[in-house]
Amino acid sequence: MGRERDRQNLVRAREVAAVVPPSLVGAPAGHGSEPVQRQSRLLDALRREASALGFEICRVAPAAVSAQERGRLSAWLADGAHGDMAWMAETFERRVNPRALMSAGKSVVMLGLNYGPEDDPLAALKRRDAGAISVYARRRDYHDVIKGKLKRLAAFLIAAAHPEQADVKVFVDTAPLMEKPLAARAGLGWQGKHTNLVSREFGSWLFLGAILTDLDLPPDAPEADHCGQCRACLDICPTKAFPAPYRLDARRCISYLTIEHKGPIPRELRSAIGNRIYGCDDCLAVCPWNKFASAGREAKLKARTDLDAPPLAELAKLDEARFRALFAGSPIKRVGRARFVRNVMIAIGNSNDQALADVAIKRLDDEAPLVRGAAIWAVARLASREQISAFAAARLRKESDAAVIEEWRDAQAAPPARLSPLPKP
Repeated sequence: MGRERDRQNLVRAREVAAVVPPSLVGAPAGHGSEPVQRQSRLLDALRREASALGFEICRVAPAAVSAQERGRLSAWLADGAHGDMAWMAETFERRVNPRALMSAGKSVVMLGLNYGPEDDPLAALKRRDAGAISVYARRRDYHDVIKGKLKRLAAFLIAAAHPEQADVKVFVDTAPLMEKPLAARAGLGWQGKHTNLVSREFGSWLFLGAILTDLDLPPDAPEADHCGQCRACLDICPTKAFPAPYRLDARRCISYLTIEHKGPIPRELRSAIGNRIYGCDDCLAVCPWNKFASAGREAKLKARTDLDAPPLAELAKLDEARFRALFAGSPIKRVGRARFVRNVMIAIGNSNDQALADVAIKRLDDEAPLVRGAAIWAVARLASREQISAFAAARLRKESDAAVIEEWRDAQAAPPARLSPLPKP
């Protein structure tokens, strides 16, 4: 798998740009200041091409991670704050050493593409009959869009560097590369107290891409931290996922719980999730630097209107085929139907909406244990103790999944809901 990914990240000869900037063609090697001038022309041309491809920022960092960043990641992993993301620990040595991805790597060209929302990113949280989907996931999968742009830009870089030979690899959040620290080091922004990148020009809304190269390019200056005394991102977190500024416990993060976490969502965190069914934008959206942000202009990443607060009742009915059809080309597709409908059940349980009870009851017999377990919790939030007992009696005899059986027992022991009667089991 690793070798296959490397092949995907390489830029092949047939992908090299046919047109080289006229100012670079035939430029003599020269002496003295000529190499510096050539590098300056190369970077100017690269930034113009990046802008033409739709990137808002193009800056350079050395292909290295600081000792401080290495220590932070090591401590974070030692605390177990990465949760189920075992790959974070497995790839630690490569993650803290970009040259493990390219032995001769000297520079990383970091790119930022604005995906700022047109409307209030938290508006869907007020609709308890609908699901709230993170801004980035309401559109086409950014990996596909940005990877294509990066390959074109990397091919341009190879051609523009001629006669100097250049090796390049491109990355979009799919390899053990510390994009956010490298982006901060390149000056795209700084890592805020919520650990995400913040830009003075684009606020919280930047997709990142990277081109690792063996070209020795002059680095840009890093951006200073402009968070000051602000705690907005820390204080708004519904699940208190930040034990301290600049520290995230993924095990309590709604984005992690609704996307990366493969098992049942911990009971003590379910209520705080509200109607967030894929990701969470709270800490991003509340950042004061967003006042300088603008809506994204990439047409291929235009938000889908059908994913702006979609009705929970419809999402709860998704089978495998309908799930794949609805989320074709979307980053949501990668979590799979069971995980997604699990999230929908949690949102229904938090809705306090009796009208949604029937769709949750139907999921009590879902083929996926993960969905059945979450449906039990949802129904228990909308039903009386007597009704839960009746539902449990009809199903426990044939239930074989230990986690689902535990959900039934917890549901029967929970305080009764004070709502009107539900349909009989």
